Amino acid sequence: MMIKNYRAVLLLTLLLSVGCGLTQSKESPEHTLSGGVISESLKHDGIQRRYSIQMPQITNQERLLPLVVVLHGGGGRGDQFDRLMADGTLSTAANKRSVILAFPEGIRKQWHDGRAEIVKGKKQRDDVGFISSLIDKLVDERRVDPKRVFVTGISNGGHMSFRLAMDLSEKIAAVAPVAAQVSKAIANKRPQKPISVLIMNGTEDPLVPYEGGDIKLFKLGRSRGEVLSAEQSARLFQQYNACEVNPVVKQSPDRDPSDKTRIVITTYKNCRDKAKVMLVSVEGGGHTWPGGYQYLKPRRVGYVSREINASDFILDFFLTH
Repeated sequence: MMIKNYRAVLLLTLLLSVGCGLTQSKESPEHTLSGGVISESLKHDGIQRRYSIQMPQITNQERLLPLVVVLHGGGGRGDQFDRLMADGTLSTAANKRSVILAFPEGIRKQWHDGRAEIVKGKKQRDDVGFISSLIDKLVDERRVDPKRVFVTGISNGGHMSFRLAMDLSEKIAAVAPVAAQVSKAIANKRPQKPISVLIMNGTEDPLVPYEGGDIKLFKLGRSRGEVLSAEQSARLFQQYNACEVNPVVKQSPDRDPSDKTRIVITTYKNCRDKAKVMLVSVEGGGHTWPGGYQYLKPRRVGYVSREINASDFILDFFLTH
């Protein structure tokens, strides 16, 4: 039993491997990988930080393009996100919409999203500053439209997306955290300007409780920080963006009865500066990317919803800006 539990912990710490497990060439600042993915690095806070980018297949090289920064979960890396989490749907969605994807790498496969419980006495890293510098670099070098910079991520990457919404609203137009909610560690922060937020969470997530509370790998495990509920997280940004108090709630048709999930979309309208706040509740869904890969058995992480394709849904939400 202890061996099985150890293996489960190991899998859960690695479950959000979303990265570019790529070795940066010392002789060259970048190199192209299969599928048009490019590995690069930049120095921030005295540390060489790695990231990879995927350029869309486009013909008009003069257009400024939207950028989506994709943040892996704890224990993960950037280059495997699309394959191991989104099951190839994110790159497909980005190519169809001429969107640049950037996959930065967290130090020790982790983002410092504001929760002290995940640092465990280690030195705090300036991940907000790193992402800010990365955005600046890609705007300068890759013809990124500075008005269309977006961030999404799952689990630890989703929590980091919330922190960036609070700390970098002057550079980011919208965020879309998946399987994450606002942690109490940053709940008192306030964005400098209105920012659109799409929250996508499973109601049966066994790691991040939909109704709020302590994040745990197992019910009896140590707390990895406390989060607001999914609804409280959405209402927080409803207040920041001065949206209408009463949302519009819509239940989507059950497109795949076999997946054990349903989709309920809660939208707060008429927000300041045309911002948007939306909560996509995946009823019966787990700690997963809807439309993505069932990377562990449902008893470990819950079910992957087949009702929607999260990659299409998130990029379409971003591109309404």
